[in-house]
Amino acid sequence: MTSWFQLASVFSMLSLLAVGGGSAVLPEMQTLLHQHFNFSQTEFVHAYSVGQLAPGPNMLAVLIMGEMIDGILGAFIVALAFFIPSSILCLYAGRLWTHIGDTPWRHCLQQALEPISIGLMCSGVYTIAKESLVNWQSCAVALVVGLLLLKTKINPVILILGAGLLGFLSAYVTS
Repeated sequence: MTSWFQLASVFSMLSLLAVGGGSAVLPEMQTLLHQHFNFSQTEFVHAYSVGQLAPGPNMLAVLIMGEMIDGILGAFIVALAFFIPSSILCLYAGRLWTHIGDTPWRHCLQQALEPISIGLMCSGVYTIAKESLVNWQSCAVALVVGLLLLKTKINPVILILGAGLLGFLSAYVTS
């Protein structure tokens, strides 16, 4: 059984580091899960991918990771640890943001945070891509899905399910 305090401390720290959204902490999350809970990179990508299918916030994947580490109680602990600290921080930061109004300091801070957030999100994409794009077929599927998302209004869930079906069929045909 995993230390519940360790589980809560890892995910609450990640919660407070999630500047720009949950995907910004994916590289650190993958590293910490491997160090503290022997969570492989493949398990991480699988949990994250399944979590993307769930409706709601895109970081519901942390619940799957918590469940894989320590069952239903692990998922509950991770849910509280990952969502409560950042929610409290956002509440107070939002109040401060409103309070400082339209000052030059606010504009300067906002301009500084935008590229930082984009860089952190790109590092999250890289973390998932380096384990997922393993052959030309997976690269082709990623490219086609990316282009379809940019050029059409197709629901991403349909693309995810379609790519999953394509992967299943290709594995079935080759075996």
